[in-house]
Amino acid sequence: MRNTCIYTLVCLLLQLSYGCTETVDHRGKTPLVQVGKNFLYKEDVVSAIPPGVSLKDSAHMADRYIKNWIDDALLYIKAEGNIPDNAEIEELVRDYRKTLITHSYIEQIVSQEVEGNISDSEIEVYYNSNKEIFIAREPYIKGLYIKVPKSASGISQVRHWYNDSSERAVDNLEKYGLRNAVDYEYFYDRWRSLDEMLLRLPVKDVEKGRIKKEKNIELSDSAFHYFLNVKEFLDEGEILPLEYAGKEIKEILMNKKRVEFITRMKEDLYNEASENNDIKYFNGSNE
Repeated sequence: MRNTCIYTLVCLLLQLSYGCTETVDHRGKTPLVQVGKNFLYKEDVVSAIPPGVSLKDSAHMADRYIKNWIDDALLYIKAEGNIPDNAEIEELVRDYRKTLITHSYIEQIVSQEVEGNISDSEIEVYYNSNKEIFIAREPYIKGLYIKVPKSASGISQVRHWYNDSSERAVDNLEKYGLRNAVDYEYFYDRWRSLDEMLLRLPVKDVEKGRIKKEKNIELSDSAFHYFLNVKEFLDEGEILPLEYAGKEIKEILMNKKRVEFITRMKEDLYNEASENNDIKYFNGSNE
């Protein structure tokens, strides 16, 4: 419906018409403007307009898009007519086409052979051998967080449980959280960004040093109690946990394997061509 409205409005706004010729294959698209042998299609105009834009703004955007397209098309025709058979441009076009095709082929092959070929064990081995280069730029914590309405019962039990990381206490908290908590997260087994956790507390200026020292933080506002138990604290400047370094390591290994794969592929192609006598060298003499 939106596409139809835009198309109708554009046609009325610009009062453009076009002639449909049987010799032109529009590949299922709807011609909107023709300049010389070049066509602008309704589908291209519609796709250039972001979703959620009002009908009025859509009309203005479509107007500008079509006007710019016409200007570019006319300028190209004018330039093409004044620079005929330019050997330098043709060579640049050939070089660019060769580069584009080669790049597309390499990316396609690399994605098939390399991207899905990085194992967790490889990442872990690289991490253990290069820990010193993965430094935390912010603090991380392991622990437990729970947000409970002030009207909820059993707050004293929560105070006891969240200070205790035993399996029984955690189980009690999980059961309590399902019934009463507004927000609950158990992360004793994984690192979380301290800054992200602080955003869930009511006091924006909670000192990071306090959390590092006290381990157990209880805060409240007019509606909720907030409990944060810190089991482990990783300070800024310390070695980054594997779960956070893993993504960067995967990129490093992929780039390394990418270079190795491309080098090996070029060598294989060269050796195969040499064996088949597909490479011919000339000494520069016409004789």
